[in-house]
Amino acid sequence: MALNFNKYAAEGNSFLKEYAKGLNLGEDTATAGRILSAVLHGLRDVISTEESLQLIAQFPMFLKAVYVQGWSSKKKRKVKNMTDFIDRVRDYDGVTSVHDFKSDELAERYIDATFILLRRYISLGELEDIRTELPKDLKSMVYHNFMF
Repeated sequence: MALNFNKYAAEGNSFLKEYAKGLNLGEDTATAGRILSAVLHGLRDVISTEESLQLIAQFPMFLKAVYVQGWSSKKKRKVKNMTDFIDRVRDYDGVTSVHDFKSDELAERYIDATFILLRRYISLGELEDIRTELPKDLKSMVYHNFMF
């Protein structure tokens, strides 16, 4: 099997441009990339390793790369609600989170937009599996953004 990195890069760049527009960032793919990475890493912290592996099996290569970047087996902190999840996402975004996630409302809008765009890659069965692992306060995120 030949690896075509140029193809993966082109797909990733195309997705990132669409994602930036979906976040109302115009053509600011740098900010969009940071937001995508932070949200995916936040989700990765909430679901089990086994579920993460099943999830990324459905992702195209460019999303797999974003999802696994910096992944470690360190102990996860509990996420009980959307506020905790937003805090986790901001932690992953680092110092730029002050700019990227200016308010909780904006952060939640970006999280929602991310999951809406990702649903094209994830089967309904996998979505339900992810939903069962989410804290109660986050379960509605899957139904509102993924399933409808």
